[in-house]
Amino acid sequence: MLRLRLRRMGNRNRPYYRVVVSDSRKVPTANAVEELGHYDPQGDPEAATLDVARAEHWIAQGAQASPAVAKLLNHQRKSA
Repeated sequence: MLRLRLRRMGNRNRPYYRVVVSDSRKVPTANAVEELGHYDPQGDPEAATLDVARAEHWIAQGAQASPAVAKLLNHQRKSA
């Protein structure tokens, strides 16, 4: 099953996340089907860019969003 989830990037003590579509049975660092955006929680203010249309496309195809990605997606929908 496909899942929209965060992939941790960046250095130690400076996390940076990419929002990706990947197989839920594999580790988060495995190859992704598609990259949908990024999220920087350390920025001032927090910066997140997410392709909402593509995320909704994948959800319509049966992919599930992780709780963190669902929260980011709802925030992006409200701000747009």
